[in-house]
Amino acid sequence: MKTIEYDLSEINAVACKLLAEIKNHRIVGLIGPLGAGKTTWTQAMLRALGVCGPVISPTFTYLNQYQAADGRAIYHFDLYRLQNIAEFAQLGFFEYLEQSNSLIFIEWPEILLPNIQQKILLLNIASIDDKKRKISYEL
Repeated sequence: MKTIEYDLSEINAVACKLLAEIKNHRIVGLIGPLGAGKTTWTQAMLRALGVCGPVISPTFTYLNQYQAADGRAIYHFDLYRLQNIAEFAQLGFFEYLEQSNSLIFIEWPEILLPNIQQKILLLNIASIDDKKRKISYEL
């Protein structure tokens, strides 16, 4: 397990380094309590991938779509409000997980974990104090 402690002012630089390290992972799950920084991490990683414009949490729509500078599709899910895995299937979201040339970031992925075959790299985010966080992951 790797752990990185960082100041919030360093998140963009840390996101660039982390993306280089996890480049072989297509699906990234962000785990942490409410307010830990899941959306902030997603924003930083999408900026590092060349996404311009606002990056907001899709809490009420479940999914936002973006395009990386290299042309790959990026799907940003927020499953906080998802009631069950059947709802995920009914919305047609499993199709996104199977697109081989895309990147997927999933906030609150816990409901998916026992129900999918694709490998998900989990980033566990925790607050140290108002300005410091730590992120843990296992490659």
